[in-house]
Amino acid sequence: MTSRVSNSVLLLLGLVALVVGAVWVGQGLNLIPGSFMTGNRMWFFIGIVVGLAGIVMLVLAGRRLATGRRSG
Repeated sequence: MTSRVSNSVLLLLGLVALVVGAVWVGQGLNLIPGSFMTGNRMWFFIGIVVGLAGIVMLVLAGRRLATGRRSG
């Protein structure tokens, strides 16, 4: 049960990081207006890093899910 909970948390964090990273990239590239981050290239690079971290978390969660299905 704990494995399912931790996998769900990892999946949720990965999704949130991916969405937040995408928003920050959009703001850094001046595609999403209305924030102090708009047009600031630093947020583009931060968004890339956060988005990539989200993708890594999603891949790890997917692998853990696939491994759990095979052994369960």
